[in-house]
Amino acid sequence: MASEMHRDRAVVLGSGMAGLLAARVLSEFYDSVSVVERDRLPDYPCHRRGIPQGRHVHNFLSRGLQVLAELFPGLLDELAAAGAVVVDDGELSNFYGRIGRYELKRSGKLADPAPLALYMASRPFVEYHLRRRVKALPNVTFLDGHDVVEPIAVGDAVTGVRIIRRYNGLVTTLDADLVVDAMGRTARTPAFLESIGYGRPVESRAVAMLGYSSQQLSIPKGSIAQRLAFFTPHGGKPGGLLLACEHDTWMLAIGYPSDAGDPPTDFAAILALAEQSLPPAITEGLRHAQPLGEAVTYRHTAAVWRRYDLMPRFPSGLLVIGDALCSLDPTYGQGMTIAALEAMTLRDCLRSGDAPLAQRFFGAAARYIGATWAGNQARTRVTSPTRDRRSMRERLQDWTARAALNASAHDVVLTERFLRATNFIDPPARLQDPALIPRIVLANLRALFTRSPNRTATPAVAPPRERLSVVRS
Repeated sequence: MASEMHRDRAVVLGSGMAGLLAARVLSEFYDSVSVVERDRLPDYPCHRRGIPQGRHVHNFLSRGLQVLAELFPGLLDELAAAGAVVVDDGELSNFYGRIGRYELKRSGKLADPAPLALYMASRPFVEYHLRRRVKALPNVTFLDGHDVVEPIAVGDAVTGVRIIRRYNGLVTTLDADLVVDAMGRTARTPAFLESIGYGRPVESRAVAMLGYSSQQLSIPKGSIAQRLAFFTPHGGKPGGLLLACEHDTWMLAIGYPSDAGDPPTDFAAILALAEQSLPPAITEGLRHAQPLGEAVTYRHTAAVWRRYDLMPRFPSGLLVIGDALCSLDPTYGQGMTIAALEAMTLRDCLRSGDAPLAQRFFGAAARYIGATWAGNQARTRVTSPTRDRRSMRERLQDWTARAALNASAHDVVLTERFLRATNFIDPPARLQDPALIPRIVLANLRALFTRSPNRTATPAVAPPRERLSVVRS
């Protein structure tokens, strides 16, 4: 492993969100940082071939935005000034949320709105502004238009990487004290490790439950009061997300069961599905929308966690980050935020010394990746047709979750607690705080005697079809 005296050069493979965040952190510790990218990187926001998922809905969760603000002071203000939609006043009327059959409270104000502020925009918009800030760092260089051939290993250490210029085939070797694989789901580190005798990491996998369709829209101002609407599958009705973005554009995504054929590819069909799940006021606004471009579909939602933390041996001078480490089911909208947390973990590991960097990084990242993975699996289990095989403990946890969700339609404190947990501000355990039980019981009693015309909630004993919003991250 590179020692404290040899932090000369780091190379990051890939300039997506994870790669950009890694480059920013590495710039604090290495004399020079090179970012290798196969695409030609534009000087303006646009879709690019290497990020096909960029045409779908993306959003940083609140904790991810906090990381951006820490690593790039002033960036959030820049996003807002450039056109990102900012929701930071804590007014619940800005949102519509439904988890399974349970709606969250739709009026009132959060007690502490600042940590849950949202800055909403398209993936190309956010990535461009992030890349611009990384490019401005004096010791960071971008080598776009290059393919990665392979890392170079000498003994038990990775000492560089071989790259090839796409337009003329020129091969270059970059010496490095640290190579960071941020090449996403297509990363080739497992094959590389196998080729040099380390074997492949064990992989945890979760099958794809949904494919989805995304459509960019233009909607007349004032047609929809909310800035964000998320709704999960329930009773055969689809889940999805509606998100206000930069320059008065919107993104609508609709989830579609992976075993039910191809997701819809035209706006009329997407709208027909959305109308099954959204309140009439929002669907009326969508009827005035004009599609911008064609709808795009995505079916590769299977989750894969490469367990580098469990490998008995790992070469020094190499790390893996972002989707190359763990690609979560994108329908939960957690990927970019997890990448931001990994960047902060890398920063902490580099601050506390070098050896053994990879083992410390993978071990630390595994703690929050594991908690997120387990939470997602629990949600999938709730919607599984084999619910009768659940343990008594799982049944009790599911019943408690249903009771809390049902109560959230009436209690802003519970709604705020839920939003803080799902945005990674608080640990999930805070949703199980015994002090919340009286609120949950009282709100459920109120639900038995009060029914508003717009509520779809039912008593907590009914099983929810729980699924988080259809949003890439």
